[in-house]
Parts: sequence; C-alpha cells; structure tokens
Amino acid sequence: MVDVAEPMTRDQLNWLLDESTPAVRHLALRQLLVKPADDPDVIEARRAAMVSDPIAAILAAQDPAGWWVKPGAGYSPKYRGTVWNLMFLEQMGADGGDPRIQTGCGYLLQYAQANNGGFAASGNLTDAAPPSRAIHCLNGNLLRSLIGFGLIDDERVQRSLAWQVAAITGEGMDRWYSLTPGPGFVCGANADRPCAWGAVKAVLALASVPAERRTPAVVRALEAGVEFLMSRNPAVADYPTASDSAKPSGSWFRLGFPSGYVADVLQVLEALCDAGAAGDPRLCATFDWLLAQRGPDGRWANRYAYEGKLVRNIDRPGLPSKWVTLRALRVLKARSEASAGA
Repeated sequence: MVDVAEPMTRDQLNWLLDESTPAVRHLALRQLLVKPADDPDVIEARRAAMVSDPIAAILAAQDPAGWWVKPGAGYSPKYRGTVWNLMFLEQMGADGGDPRIQTGCGYLLQYAQANNGGFAASGNLTDAAPPSRAIHCLNGNLLRSLIGFGLIDDERVQRSLAWQVAAITGEGMDRWYSLTPGPGFVCGANADRPCAWGAVKAVLALASVPAERRTPAVVRALEAGVEFLMSRNPAVADYPTASDSAKPSGSWFRLGFPSGYVADVLQVLEALCDAGAAGDPRLCATFDWLLAQRGPDGRWANRYAYEGKLVRNIDRPGLPSKWVTLRALRVLKARSEASAGA
C-alpha cells in the first residue's frame, strides 16, 4: 500500500492556496488547513470567491425570482437548470447567506419538492407539487446542498431528510414509486436494482447532518449506505447495473468536478470518509487506486469536467485540476488522521 502518512506536499498546498482561484483557496483553508469560518483569511477568500468565476458567473445567470434558465422544478436543462446550479454552488463553497442563494433555495423548495418530501426529477409550474418521482441521487445532492447552505432547520429540508431515511430503510415508507420502487437504494433508473450512484449522494447528504443531530433512524440509514458502498471494492466499482452482463460504467474512473448525478471512485471515498469510515481497512485498495491517478507533478486531472455543459466551464478536460486535487487531498488527509488515531 502507498504511504499516506504525509497526505499533501507544500507545493500542492501552495498551488491550491493561490489567490488567483479564491473559491479553491477558501475550501483549502477550511478543509485542509482546518481554519475556522471566522478566520480573516477564510472570510476574505470566500468574499473574493463570490465575486469571481465560476461562482459569479453562475449567480449572474440566475433570474431574480430564484430560478435558472426557466421557471419550474429546475431539473432541465440538465446541468444548467436550477437544481444543478444550486448543487454546484454548494460544492464550490458559495456563501449560503448570500440573498441570491437564499432566494434560489426558497424557489427550489417551492417547486422541486414532491408531496412525499423527496426532490423530484420532473415537475412544472402548473403542478401544486411535482409528481412523486423522487430519486436518491437528486434528493441526496439537494439535501446535502441545502444543509450546506445552513437550512437544516427548515421544515421542508427536514421532510427531505425524512424521505431519504425512509427510502433507504423502508421504515415508515407507506408507498413506493417508479423511481424508488423499494428500500436499500433500489432505483427504477437502474432496472429496479440498487444504485451505487444514488447511494453515494445519499450517504454524503446523511453524513452532512451533524453527529449530535442524527436520530437513530438517520444513523441506521447512514450505516446501511456505508455497508452497501463497502459491499464491493470501490476501486473496481462492480456495483449492480441494469444488466447482469454490463461492465461498471467508465464514469466511475474519470475523476472530475463538479459532480451531478454521476459518481466517481473518489466520491465514494468522500462519502465514506464523511461518514467516519476513512480508516476502514477495506478501503486500502481504493486509496492505492486514487494515489495511482496522481500525475508526476503531484496533481490530479479533471477527466469529467462537463465542458460546454455548464453555465461556465471550470476546467480543461484532462489537465491538472485544483478542484480534483483538493478533493483527493481532503480524503487522503482523512485517511492519514484515521490511521494516526488507530
């Protein structure tokens, strides 16, 4: 196994802390150097990030009413509509206290939440609520985003959390729908088999609930998600697919940023580390795989950059990426700390 005792070099850290990319600098200060939110450097980096691209470009494309591209539930057009921009903004560390983000979150909660509490992949302005096509990947992404934006106490966010838990454990779920036809990450989009992409997003959302606020039901759902993701070697990613003969999607192995409904191997590690499993010996091969993706310059490339699909391009595909390198160093840091505390 490759040694992760020293999870980052000074060169890597200096690159991420460069003031030319304030959004990355802000997150590196918070996630790698563990600076508090009220640290002057953190405050200044976040302020600069909010007026710099890509965050500034995304916010500039928002309608004053809160939506992007067109009013309604916001799933389409894919990667440019309301739901996508809100989840991308949260991944970029945008300030949830900004009035534009608060307006966007309010719009999302008004038009994208189904009656059962989950976030739906369809709907329009004529619906009192979107059809109950809630799905793990979308609900997990948006739940994580809303919690990250400081809205965990909103009753509607709590309903989304309750749906996520029930859809995993089956406890209290009185009706199933086509996209969630049963518990345990079963997904209609995956031929009624458990969907690992959805599980990754759900675990990230549940892990974002502060430990002291996790109910026994949340803990059970989070544990179920961790065990499902650990049921395969994430470095192989041979999770259930729609066809018995299908190979794992190549998207698992193309590390990228930002992240939509697709998950990569690194995001499995992010979910498991956030859930407290960074030191699990079953992840040795996955951390080895991650380190093997590192370039000779100590940086990771963005191989899933959504080029031409976003409001603004973030990275050039295949080139070293501050965003992907930050993601990798964060999980390596968690692994190193877990190993040191073992």
